[in-house]
Amino acid sequence: MPQSLAKLNIHLVYSTKHREYLIEDSIRPRLHAYVGGILLKTGCIPIEINSEPDHAHLLFLLGRNIALSKLVGILKTSATDWLRSQDKELVHFHWQNGYGAFSVSSSNVPAVRAYIRNQKAHHRESSFQDEFRILLRKHGIEWDERYVWD
Repeated sequence: MPQSLAKLNIHLVYSTKHREYLIEDSIRPRLHAYVGGILLKTGCIPIEINSEPDHAHLLFLLGRNIALSKLVGILKTSATDWLRSQDKELVHFHWQNGYGAFSVSSSNVPAVRAYIRNQKAHHRESSFQDEFRILLRKHGIEWDERYVWD
């Protein structure tokens, strides 16, 4: 086939180091805009971005010319540098080492988008760890509890 075609919707989830509550409401809209800009610069298309004090959810269309692991490294490094420059309280900010990435069918994008938008209400009833375990189970990913949380 002479033309390469792909459409890969990705739901990416990662937390702050030790799930510390560091992402304040006041900085979130600017953080989301910044992360959306990084996605665009890397050839990805942001669909929905939201965060809670201890983690972030991104739904985006993965660009054809970048590996997911490379993109995650760029996103986390860039957002870390940006956050540290915004507030002296965040000078030692870190994201966790790992992440969860889940494929999303085009027909399920609206539901995942709504799920990401509704994080505040969702986390009134469950923790990030419980949410992440549910996502892993839903997507049939095996994990070792000893190595998921850092």
